[in-house]
Amino acid sequence: MKHTTRIAKAVVLGLLAAQAADAASPSRPAKGWESAAGQETKTVFALTGDAIINRRLSTFRAPGVDDMFGVIRQADVAFTNFETLIHDFTIPGAQQSGGTYMGSPRFITDELAWAGFDLLGLANNHVNDYGVDGMRSTVAALAKTNFVYAGVGENLALARKPGFLDTPKGRVALISTSSSFPAPIVAGAQRKDMPGRPGLNPLRHTVTYTVPQAAYDTLMTLRGPQRSNMGEGGGDKLVFGGAEYVVGDEIKISSKANKTDLAELQASVRDADQQADWVVVSIHAHEAANPKDQWMPAEFVVEFAHAMIDAGADMVVGHGPHILRGIEVYKGKPIFYSLANFIFENDLVELQPADNYEKTGLSNDSLPSDYFSKRSKNDTVGFPADRKYWQSVVAQVVYDNDRTLQEVRLHPVSMGFGQPRSKRGQPYPSPAAEAEQIFKDLSEVSAPFGTTVNYKNGVGTISWKK
Repeated sequence: MKHTTRIAKAVVLGLLAAQAADAASPSRPAKGWESAAGQETKTVFALTGDAIINRRLSTFRAPGVDDMFGVIRQADVAFTNFETLIHDFTIPGAQQSGGTYMGSPRFITDELAWAGFDLLGLANNHVNDYGVDGMRSTVAALAKTNFVYAGVGENLALARKPGFLDTPKGRVALISTSSSFPAPIVAGAQRKDMPGRPGLNPLRHTVTYTVPQAAYDTLMTLRGPQRSNMGEGGGDKLVFGGAEYVVGDEIKISSKANKTDLAELQASVRDADQQADWVVVSIHAHEAANPKDQWMPAEFVVEFAHAMIDAGADMVVGHGPHILRGIEVYKGKPIFYSLANFIFENDLVELQPADNYEKTGLSNDSLPSDYFSKRSKNDTVGFPADRKYWQSVVAQVVYDNDRTLQEVRLHPVSMGFGQPRSKRGQPYPSPAAEAEQIFKDLSEVSAPFGTTVNYKNGVGTISWKK
């Protein structure tokens, strides 16, 4: 179980939370936050999506919050994706970022430890927001904690390397990768005569668009007959703007994982499977099967997830699009294509570089609140305007001692959709009406994978084809 100091602090804070629950602003949560942990015949994992954290969790009060964190603390292993950087804004922003230039206070590591997390995935599109120095500042801060993390490194081999956590239920390996990133963020391989490049553990991919002959001819004309930095054609395939185009009767999009990246990631999993009792694979993937259907993962993401299970992973946990995607059980192992957000405070980052003010047409006299208000048109577009970005689940994965998947329990989480910026972003158990919305959404996106989501007394479970 977790460190005794953490548990003692949790008990004290839990008592305080219970006393303050009736005065909290969110409505009463649905029932069902019982823990499946604590039984010696089981190994329990608690999995969450993206954590973009910029303030203290331990001071937040809402009904059922202590029960929610109890699920995380009492798990044998708890994971979240760490989608931020730790630095003091003394580092210049990179020319190209992942969107919001991330930067969080140093105390957030204490808060995530208080919450009960053990494993942190670091590979995501914000690793390079402040260049290599921002990545190194984050790793240096995490190195002073008890967290196990993976996904970045001083060269490609180190970025691909698993992190290892020892628990009473066995040794757990974490491998973290991302398919969504600006080009400068990718780690490079070390040579005997040249150092590698610091960065993240990449999963690259190719996209192929099938289009009618007329559209193909138009693109070919725009590309021109000569090779250029926009791409090159040849044979029956046109490469333009970073994608491939072929002629067909039906318009469609397909994608394939990069063969080298896939093979090296499988090798990392096989290595981890030899060195640990459990292997958790984390993937940060924004890419969708269709730009108009963000709820379905891209084909290459499904290809990747299956390949990781085939190589020996015990579960694959996805995140990145900030919305829930489907759940699949493949060869008896769960795949969560996106667990959305768990902490969503991307509009509470204290400072932003000049680049983001310029992109939104703001003057040099503008301040952070001006930037966040301008980009969302005062919360009428983007993340603030869609409830699905503010609803998620904590997934409990329960294995028997014979390593058979026994159960997946889904605890609905809300983050204050429709609330002012200062009151949204922190997680609490969903009230009954929101829980019903969450499970309806999750049922729809899981059905294509042969997974049925059941909902009773405030908690979801799944059934799958065996």
